[in-house]
Order: sequence, then structure tokens, then C-alpha cells
Amino acid sequence: MSLTTALLLLLQVGPNPAAGGIPDYSEEIQNRPPRTSNVIGPANEPEPLLHKSPWLKDCLELVEADPARAHVQAQVRAGETQGQDRVLAQHCLGLAATKLERWDDAIGAFTSARDGAPVDDNRFRARLGTMAASAQMGKGDVPAALSLLEAAQRDAEAASAADLQAIIAIEQSRALVAQGRLAEAEPFLVHAQSLRSGNAEAPLLLATLLRKLDRLPEAQAQIEAAIALAPLDPLVGLEAGVIAVLAGRDDAARASWQSVVDVAPGTQWAQTAQSYLAQIADRP
Repeated sequence: MSLTTALLLLLQVGPNPAAGGIPDYSEEIQNRPPRTSNVIGPANEPEPLLHKSPWLKDCLELVEADPARAHVQAQVRAGETQGQDRVLAQHCLGLAATKLERWDDAIGAFTSARDGAPVDDNRFRARLGTMAASAQMGKGDVPAALSLLEAAQRDAEAASAADLQAIIAIEQSRALVAQGRLAEAEPFLVHAQSLRSGNAEAPLLLATLLRKLDRLPEAQAQIEAAIALAPLDPLVGLEAGVIAVLAGRDDAARASWQSVVDVAPGTQWAQTAQSYLAQIADRP
């Protein structure tokens, strides 16, 4: 889903094209889906309120197939039910509203679901808070998103949900970057990396942040860590090439971008890699 929101992958923007260098990444690369149903922790951490109720299962399937219809059905059910059933209805309503980019509806639904969830179900509350923050970013209200993320992080810490803590820390870093607070974002990415050492997202974003801060040797170390974890990820290949070309290693940049063309043919990632390759084709 394309988002024209402040929840861009702002860390993924390349050098200034006006300066004659490699151009900014395409809009598709900058954009990313909001944190909704993908805000999960390890599979062995069940969430009591998300046990497969027949209604919720049907609603979640409808969100993918027909989000407008799911939005209406969830809204009706939220108005007719109480307790756990209403929380589940608000959860589905928020997901449908996110699909439709109806940010106020999504914020209200996720916040209502969070507030209605059991006070001791910290992990579920953290998930819902993160979803509400994502919707706030979609709306463009970064300060409100940061406030929601701080509360979500407290819930995730209370639940000892390390994977979810890492996701929230990454979202906090993105929100700070959206405000131009790049240096403040770094500790959140370092924290996320320590919590989620087997995932490439944090080192990839940290590499990009360090590159934007003109700390290329450190950026190179982080992108190498990302490559070790996700060697076929086209975003990793694109960023590795940008770091290499800025360091004057054109051959390494060519190899990185060609790998993107090879592993993701016909995608926007491959198109961007090909445009990068064309720009340095005549260099020695």
C-alpha cells in the first residue's frame, strides 16, 4: 500500500540529486506499510485477546479482500458489543481504516482497543499503541506518534517482549528522523539492534542513518552486518551500493546494485538499481 505520509522510510533517502550524485531513492523505496498486523512478537508469546475467534478471523480476512466492507462491519460490531468483543472489533476496525488511509478512524479505533484491553495484557496494549502511533504518523502528527510510542514501549517492557520493544524503538527512530533529529535517533536503533540481533532491519537503518551523518566507516560496518543477516534483501543491496559509491568504491557499488537487479528482477528496486548503474557506467 502506498503511503504519502510522514511514516516514510526517511532513513532510506540517498544523496541529494541536485548535487549531481546518486539520486534520492524512489518514492516506493521511501514508503513503507504502517505497523499494523505486522507488529508481532515471537510465536511463543500468545496474546489472550487474539485467540482465533471466528468473527475476528473473518474480519481480518475481509480487511485484505474488501477493507471498506470490513470497516463498516467492524464499526457496526463495535457499536453493538462490549468487553473483549468490542476490543476485537476496534482492532479490526483500525486495520481496515489503515488500509483505507482513514487515519483519524484508525487512531480512534486502536486507542479505544488499547484502553479496553485488560490492564495486565501489556503486550497486546503495546501492539495497539504502536498501531495507533503508526496512524498518527500517517496523519502527519509526529509528536503525538512519539507520545504513543513512549507509552507502548513501557507496556512492551512490562511484558518483557524484546522483539516488540525493538520494533517500537525502530518506530521511535523513524519519528525522530521525521523531525530532523537524526543524532537522537541513533541510540534507538542501537537499542533495537541489541534486542533483535538476528534481524537485518535495525542494522540497515542504522547504516543509512550513519551514512546521512557522514560517518561512512561506521555505516559500512553496519551495512555489512545487514548483509550477513539478509544477503538477498534489495534494500540492503541498494544501501550497500550508496555507501560504497560515496566512499569512492565504484566497483563495489556496481556489484551491490547488480545483485539487486539479479535477485529482484522487474521490481522498483531493480529499476532504481539500474538507474544507479547507468549513472556510473562511464566512470573508470
